[in-house]
Amino acid sequence: MNSVSMTGVRKGKLSRTQLIVAATIGNALEFFDFTVYSFFALTIGKLFFPTMSSYGQLLASVATFGVGFVMRPLGGIVIGAYADRAGRKPAMTLTIFMMALGCMLIGLAPTYAQIGVAAPVLIVFARLLQGFSAGGEVGASTTLLIEAGTPANRGLLGSFQFASQGIGVSLGALMAGLLTTFVAPDALLAWGWRVPFLMGVAIAPIGMWIRRRLDEQLPQQASVVRMPVLAVLRDHGRRAALGILLTIGSTVTAYVVTFYMPTYAIHELKVPAPTALLAGLVSGVVTFVVGPLSGLLCDRFSRRTLIFWPRVGVLLLIYPAFLWLTSGPDAARLLITVGGLSVLLALQAAPSITMLPEMFPRAVRATGMAIVYGIGVAIFGGFAQTVATWLVKSTGNLLAPAWYVMACVTISCLALPFIRDLTGKPLED
Repeated sequence: MNSVSMTGVRKGKLSRTQLIVAATIGNALEFFDFTVYSFFALTIGKLFFPTMSSYGQLLASVATFGVGFVMRPLGGIVIGAYADRAGRKPAMTLTIFMMALGCMLIGLAPTYAQIGVAAPVLIVFARLLQGFSAGGEVGASTTLLIEAGTPANRGLLGSFQFASQGIGVSLGALMAGLLTTFVAPDALLAWGWRVPFLMGVAIAPIGMWIRRRLDEQLPQQASVVRMPVLAVLRDHGRRAALGILLTIGSTVTAYVVTFYMPTYAIHELKVPAPTALLAGLVSGVVTFVVGPLSGLLCDRFSRRTLIFWPRVGVLLLIYPAFLWLTSGPDAARLLITVGGLSVLLALQAAPSITMLPEMFPRAVRATGMAIVYGIGVAIFGGFAQTVATWLVKSTGNLLAPAWYVMACVTISCLALPFIRDLTGKPLED
């Protein structure tokens, strides 16, 4: 088939599978890096914040993880506008290069013992660079996926953006688990933790080669908006606000369940590190398997239905799950808790990430998606681990993270009735 879709992606050069890989490999790399950083948060804290207490090291490390998300809105604005004006392909090539550079900086960064305070400054800079690139990546790649679809399969195609997170999480957890199991603690502290970040650098050229094969037809000049950021804020401000609210529920659940839970299990529940890392692997596999299933279901039924009911499940089950886990922490309880919550997460997140770009017309779609997702994730997702760590410490209550998730999911659900559900309908072009 050599036709061109009405949205501008030529389908003759890449098969649908190749298109999905091209669009999602950057997202997978991003979550691979995030997962590795989260799982080695304790190690990074010791090496780059050694003057602090053990709690201070952990808090500083997860805060450094979160600071990268501060740059997401800016990256979304700059790269999203570039994607709307120059095309999705050049924007996606730029973002994967910047992600690789951030991975390299972290993987090669000298420690505090070697260069003093410049060491944590370098780590923070690398995280800011990664956050900037990730802010632009999700807007360009997600819009490319849904624009390549039809009203009958857009949810399925969009779901692969979320499913790709599962690939990154699974590979990151697997790599961290293998290193923790087979590398001696002293060697892990000296060099082992760097290996996954440097492997992330090696993935980037593959992604850039695949993305270069995309053959995107640019929009007509008349349809290009000169200042897409201003257009989103001026003409679609209400949609953007609703989109940010919608993002909160999925992103907080994801970052607590997938990224914070292994660190929580090790630091607070004293679960062995390999067991905690196995929980991250389980979460990634569930995300990869259930995400596309949810995409199929939301094409058949509705986005709103597939978002609402799993969120109700999160509200009803997350507190009992934390209570059950903390009352007798062991491998079985941790894996069941993370696996069950990950199913509910995947069911709601796949239609959410499809619904967000559907809210905006093509001329500002990448920008609108990037702004909405970047702000929602920056404020509530990136600092979810920091908030959860602080809540546990300040309240002395191991169940505090569950209350935080419940509050965010409740607020997020308030936006659902006011968002257009385009299930089975054409995009606004």
